[in-house]
Amino acid sequence: MRVTVVGAGVLGTMHAWQAVERGHTVVQIEREAEARGASLRNFGQIWVSGRAGGDELRTALRARELWETIGGRVPGLGFRANGSLTPVRSPRELAVAEAAAARPDAAERGYALLTPRAARSLNPALRGEFTAALHCERDAAVEPRTAQLALRAELLKSPRYTFLPGREVREVVGPGAVRDDHGDVHAADAVVLCTGAWLGGLVRELAGPGLPVRRVRLQMMQTDPLGEPLPTSVADADSFRYYPAYASPALDELNARQPQPGTAAAHRMQLLMVQRADGGLTIGDTHEYEHPFAFDTVEDPYDHLTSVVESFLGRPLPRIRRRWAGVYAQCTDPGRVVHRQRVRDGVWLVTGPGGRGMTCAPAIAETTADELGW
Repeated sequence: MRVTVVGAGVLGTMHAWQAVERGHTVVQIEREAEARGASLRNFGQIWVSGRAGGDELRTALRARELWETIGGRVPGLGFRANGSLTPVRSPRELAVAEAAAARPDAAERGYALLTPRAARSLNPALRGEFTAALHCERDAAVEPRTAQLALRAELLKSPRYTFLPGREVREVVGPGAVRDDHGDVHAADAVVLCTGAWLGGLVRELAGPGLPVRRVRLQMMQTDPLGEPLPTSVADADSFRYYPAYASPALDELNARQPQPGTAAAHRMQLLMVQRADGGLTIGDTHEYEHPFAFDTVEDPYDHLTSVVESFLGRPLPRIRRRWAGVYAQCTDPGRVVHRQRVRDGVWLVTGPGGRGMTCAPAIAETTADELGW
């Protein structure tokens, strides 16, 4: 079988990986020299802890398994089973953590509610004050800026894989056939469009105006090396407000009685933090849903995140090395992991995993391959 994958972000690259692994011939087309979207502008977290029960959790757990398997073959992914800690301070935050630890699927996630002493035994860098911490053993991380490069280097070892950068697919010219902006036609048995947050142009033409996917903008930052290990990823209690796994009467009480600080509420913020291979910290994030998006970044969210991180670490944050904004595509139905649609004969659109893209991409691609009979 011949497969054309359009897009070289994590979702497209995982589709190419699945096709090559199953013995097919793959051409992967990317409009940039390399992908530059949300697949690079994220935490690199394989984030099981906050996923909704049911299909979303099953997808995340399967993806976590696939990431670990692929990471064993491709060391450049930087896969590490680091887990996460969410320190809590107030009684209401603790009640949400207790409710999460009591979920029927808590064992699948590797949830455990830890004392400060037990949490610091896992992550001694957390020298600030907190009353307990929710541990998720199944969370993991990879290096987002280099993961696609490492995967592609492995794919290029196969004579059945071709990468064509600097080409934009402009039209579908027949079943399983697309034409790029160089005028070249790429004929295949299946075309998979993994165009990320690029939802205009050809995507709008093929999917129509009612595509149930929206774009979301975020701000993040990265520091100089911390100077010591941060053995786990770290979240704050505002992540309880964002992720569906924490929905409970205790969360309702937290939202009603302990609202977010003004900056965090205005920018729909949570803290997520993971240490990079060079020792720096990737820290975020914000969520902006209203179009048109701002073209600049604003400082208040960075100030808020710095304050929260320093309160957990009990020390000043290293110098900020980078700040950036990113945009990802998210299904408007929060119960859907991804939007998968046959838009023409032999052509499928796969988009909209939202903030789950880095986590779930391997399992989403595996499902696509199974459904298309690869």
